[in-house]
Amino acid sequence: MKILFLGGSGVISRAATQQTLAAGHELWLLNRGQRRPIPGTHALRADLTDLASVRTALRGHTWDVVVQWIAFTPDDIRRDVELFRHSTRQYLFISSASVYQKPLAHYLLTESTPRVNPHWEYSRQKIACEETLEAAHQSAAFPGVIVRPSLTYGEDQIPLVLNSWGQSWTAIDRLRRGAPVIIPGDGNSLWTITHNTDFAQGLVGLFGNPATLGEAFHITSDEVLTWNQIFHHAAAAAGVTAPRFVHIPSDFLIACVPAVEGTLLGDKAVSAVFDNAKLKRFVPGFSAQTRFAEGIRRTIAWFDADPVRQQVDAATNQRWDKLTAAYETALAQAKASFLRA
Repeated sequence: MKILFLGGSGVISRAATQQTLAAGHELWLLNRGQRRPIPGTHALRADLTDLASVRTALRGHTWDVVVQWIAFTPDDIRRDVELFRHSTRQYLFISSASVYQKPLAHYLLTESTPRVNPHWEYSRQKIACEETLEAAHQSAAFPGVIVRPSLTYGEDQIPLVLNSWGQSWTAIDRLRRGAPVIIPGDGNSLWTITHNTDFAQGLVGLFGNPATLGEAFHITSDEVLTWNQIFHHAAAAAGVTAPRFVHIPSDFLIACVPAVEGTLLGDKAVSAVFDNAKLKRFVPGFSAQTRFAEGIRRTIAWFDADPVRQQVDAATNQRWDKLTAAYETALAQAKASFLRA
């Protein structure tokens, strides 16, 4: 099949690129050309915000599959509907599993779980994107498919809540130094973390299937862990036998740093257990192979292989130190107050 990725250089999309090529597909990447070419792919140079340049780059092409990795607003979807209305058989929009109802009405998430997230603008925009794509499918048979990843990582990403996403070595650096590492709440909420190679297996399995049109799928691991287990696996992979974890309520964290409300109450502070039955009906044989304990060992080994990769986010370090100090001070004051009473 002839496949186009819009974007395609992120943590999740890199694995999808590799597996698309391994499956023998002809893969084209449309981007601004600011990264080195990926061997085996074909390049189209254009800025998606410059519609004229995009039309020029796409002229003469038709596609079996288009995958949109970098749409974040309904206008992005409306633009794509116009661009690909007559030139693709299948259009997959990479949305987010954070669109699902917060707080949860039922612990098990399926594709029919209501979409509402009062805590995170990012998720509300993704919901609006999905609704725009659904409307285009219903009104004009646009061949849209919605795909929802949850927290997904690879070799170069350490997926711990509140960690620096751009410099994710920060949490491991703190663990190895014996600095406190924050786990929101009591650490016992359930979460699902997915390796990017497992996500890619599910995504590539959807390519070219006409039965997917108008449908939505989440693609996640079936392994469910508590945040305490996730942090302990990360510490063990880093060779830290006595990590210094500090549990701080999400409400306290948000009061101190309001910007984390989305990623906490809108996502990672809430249990996330996914039913992948629908995906498995459409992609027979799909099975996430990488358990987190093994995946995080490979990730930390990748960072350890080259010290240049071990970048630390100074602002995140300072924020964690300040939050920990503030919480420990408040806790000591509360204890003293009640003891005096």
